Amino acid sequence: MIDTKTGGRALVMNVMGRVFMDALDDPFAAVERELAACALGAAADAIVIDMHCEATSEKQSMGYFADGRASLVIGTHTHVPTSDHRILRAGTAFMSDVGMTGDYDSVIGMAKDEPLGRFLRKIPQGKFEPANGPATFCGLAVETDDATGLATRVGPVRLGGTLEEIRPQFWA
Repeated sequence: MIDTKTGGRALVMNVMGRVFMDALDDPFAAVERELAACALGAAADAIVIDMHCEATSEKQSMGYFADGRASLVIGTHTHVPTSDHRILRAGTAFMSDVGMTGDYDSVIGMAKDEPLGRFLRKIPQGKFEPANGPATFCGLAVETDDATGLATRVGPVRLGGTLEEIRPQFWA
């Protein structure tokens, strides 16, 4: 739980998906427990769920699972911003993957030679090193209704670096 600078309270959850990572606990059960303990509009003015996983299907499922009970469900992990940002039927903002903040002239933020070599040789030759080029900041801007905590506007944010810059229209 975070106290915001405007006096509100925001609950931020990070859960990890299980596609390709079977040993993890059920993220849906974990989110259900937290939402039951800290309901939107009662104990929290805003709720953000970061769904960190490989599969967009699992991220989308979490979006629908929390729709109307969270302000935002946003996917992370694949490092590539998707273009499916929207407000779901019951008012939760959603995006399958926000993308990374880092150098996009890279392999998911790492200098290209070692990851590429591992794909070509199937043998590590060294350790991954961060790419050091211009960083692109990727994010999602969400406005919420003060009374409900649900999303009213959503738009992608990409600044700097090599990807096309995008600023939400409602920032103007």
